[in-house]
Amino acid sequence: MVTDTELTKGDFTLSDEPFDLFRAWLEEAGESEPNDPTALSLATVDGDGMPNVRMVLLKGLDERGFVFYTNFESQKGEELRTTAKAAMCFHWKSLRRQVRVRGHVEIVSDEEADAYYAQRPRGSRIGAWASQQSRPLESRFALEKAVAEYTARYAVGAIPRPLYWSGFRVLPHSIEFWHDRKFRLHDRILFTRQAAGDGWLKTRLYP
Repeated sequence: MVTDTELTKGDFTLSDEPFDLFRAWLEEAGESEPNDPTALSLATVDGDGMPNVRMVLLKGLDERGFVFYTNFESQKGEELRTTAKAAMCFHWKSLRRQVRVRGHVEIVSDEEADAYYAQRPRGSRIGAWASQQSRPLESRFALEKAVAEYTARYAVGAIPRPLYWSGFRVLPHSIEFWHDRKFRLHDRILFTRQAAGDGWLKTRLYP
């Protein structure tokens, strides 16, 4: 197996394992990006086939896929539960690199969601209760009032995770790595597979 050192200091196109390569790139981004190296653009599709895209934060990565958390009743939550498909794009400007991910989506287990929710700052846990994400808000004061109400309700003790708040895991069937080169002659390496657990097919693409 190619080591992280070889992946970062040598030719990344030699790697045959996309998750190892992604971890190496993410580690480097953590050292060079000024803010949120785990930020990614998440694309979903609504019931009319119209795309939506927004920024979220990567909160988990294993051999199954890429995990993020949200409100199930938000626009993205509803779209993800309806289509069970998504695309992601990581862009690390400081490294002149990009990673694109496409795949099906599954809901994380309650155990995973509870464990992540419990480690969030208390204010963020309160916010999950107070925010009716993506729905009309009459004023900033209404949001602050809701925050105050839930802060008082959960003034002491544990704050339970709302049933409508959990995580999604994107199970990639394709992961593409892009690295900027001079004169737009970039390196692009695409990894594809038919299903989770299958081996990866690696293809070099024209820039």
